[in-house]
Amino acid sequence: QVQVVESGGGLVQAGGSLRLSCAASRRTFSIYGMGWFRQAPGKEREFVAATDWSGGNSYYADSVKGRFTISRENGKATVFLQMNSLKPEDTAVYYCAESSVPGVSSSRTDYGSWGQGTQVTVSS
Repeated sequence: QVQVVESGGGLVQAGGSLRLSCAASRRTFSIYGMGWFRQAPGKEREFVAATDWSGGNSYYADSVKGRFTISRENGKATVFLQMNSLKPEDTAVYYCAESSVPGVSSSRTDYGSWGQGTQVTVSS
């Protein structure tokens, strides 16, 4: 089973930016879609962004559309989440996961191999 490790979280002021990274261990990384989810205290884990196997197609939650960008470098088995214009409501633990399908998916049931998460805190 693939292992993924997230990094890049931290504390930032509202309006600032962060770039999250997710490194995967699987040699067949380029076959599957990848996604980012987040979970705030007391809330369900929610979808943030996803990309297909190639990085050519992506999909975003309405709450982050226009502010976040997902990308991937298959040669490095890494996926990124560039987060701009951050808001206090973006505060959460962000998780990376590998999809079981090659396309774009926002459904948690399509994802396995979750990482340990990285904390993002946005101060007002």
